Amino acid sequence: MYLLAGLGNPGPDYSLTRHNIGFIFIDYLIDKTGLSLRNSKWKASVAKTSLWGNPFLIIKPETYMNLSGLAVARAAQYYHIDVDKIIIVHDDLDLPLGKMRLVFNRGAGGHNGVRSVIEHIGGKNFIRIRVGIDRPQKDLPAAAYVLAKFSKEEKKIVAELLQNIEHALHLIVEENLSVAMNQINAGI
Repeated sequence: MYLLAGLGNPGPDYSLTRHNIGFIFIDYLIDKTGLSLRNSKWKASVAKTSLWGNPFLIIKPETYMNLSGLAVARAAQYYHIDVDKIIIVHDDLDLPLGKMRLVFNRGAGGHNGVRSVIEHIGGKNFIRIRVGIDRPQKDLPAAAYVLAKFSKEEKKIVAELLQNIEHALHLIVEENLSVAMNQINAGI
């Protein structure tokens, strides 16, 4: 079984913000597959399903970003999911909007949600889909930028990006991580 977690902050104030691109992707996937998320005992909304013939536990941590690892670790432990079958989707300031990069066994890179996952699962041997949100212009602090909503033009890019994230996920489970990384990371 795979555990797919989108990182973000709960609540309407954070809905559709750059920092919530992980949640946005999970919502996209849930809508596309006709699933619904339910509350769980792990401080996350969850859905169990099969994607491309593989069992998946899909989660949105209900903790704030900095504590995301708590929900991921508890769900993985309960379902006995191997760490290398955990896939985390999160925002990345170091990539242009519309780009993504697949990584494995890497540090947090300054991302507090990823840092929390590393701390709670006890290692970094999990798959990350880093989703570019770009850097703010010089006069806007990064914290304000990541918590801002996408502009109308950016939403068009995000809509295409969600399909690309799904394609990357499909490659990971249908082929393997190495093939997926070669194809997806070459586009950067």
